[in-house]
Amino acid sequence: MLYHLDFHVEYPAGMSQQELLAIWSEEADVALGAKQAGVVVDLWKCVGMRRVIVIVDVPSPETLDQILLDLPLMKKNGQHVRVEVTSLRRYEDFAADVKSRLES
Repeated sequence: MLYHLDFHVEYPAGMSQQELLAIWSEEADVALGAKQAGVVVDLWKCVGMRRVIVIVDVPSPETLDQILLDLPLMKKNGQHVRVEVTSLRRYEDFAADVKSRLES
């Protein structure tokens, strides 16, 4: 199943930017490893924002939930991370469905 993940990252007043960057460095290693493994289809950092957009391919919502809970960013700063999750459908499948409905 494909999911669009939209991470919005904040950090508490007591955390320095260096501390946040250290967490993000660890997160980057995990994210790029997941991309090499094929779990992450692609990912982007939004310029000028503490926002990352990720497309993942996982077998179930439960698997995605487990992955999200294990991310360094969530373990170390989770109360300051908002993740919007959208389930995706391949457009080719949608288009085929639409065409089959016209033929009926």
